[in-house]
This record gives sequence, C-alpha cells and structure tokens, in this order.
Amino acid sequence: MVKVTWTQQALDDLDSICLFIARDSLQYAKLFAIRAFEATDRLELFPKSGRIVPEINREDVREIILGNYRVIYRVITQEVEIITVHHGAKLL
Repeated sequence: MVKVTWTQQALDDLDSICLFIARDSLQYAKLFAIRAFEATDRLELFPKSGRIVPEINREDVREIILGNYRVIYRVITQEVEIITVHHGAKLL
C-alpha cells in the first residue's frame, strides 16, 4: 500500500473546477470532488492502474480519466503524488 498525496497545484485545480461547476449546480460540484478523491484513493492499492500520459510517455507519470478531466499523478517508490487535475480539451 502506498501513500497518496495531493500537491497544492492539484488541490487548487480541483477547487477551480468545482467553483466552475457550482455556477450551474452545487450538487454536481460536490459530486465531482467526491469522485476525484474516491478515484485517487484507489491508487493506494493500485498505483499503476492509471494509463501512462501519452504526451509525456513515462512509466511513472499516469492519469485517471474523470469525465472531461484528467487527474495526472506521479508514482514514486512508496507514494503517489497527484500533480494536477486538467481539462481534457486543453493542452497539457
């Protein structure tokens, strides 16, 4: 089992996304945040379950697709570091 940590950048990204979603629906904004944390919690047991980020093509940099967003993370020996939450339509 590995430790999952979020960078400040990733937390700020998630906050911005949730604020954007909340303009239309506070309920969906909360749901998106819950799903993001649930998706990354699974990485404790399966750190390499996400796909390799195609633009970077490194074994240690992976992503989980969550709706229109990409949760990008880095696998370190006994840790997974969530780097960013990024809209899939934008360039990385």
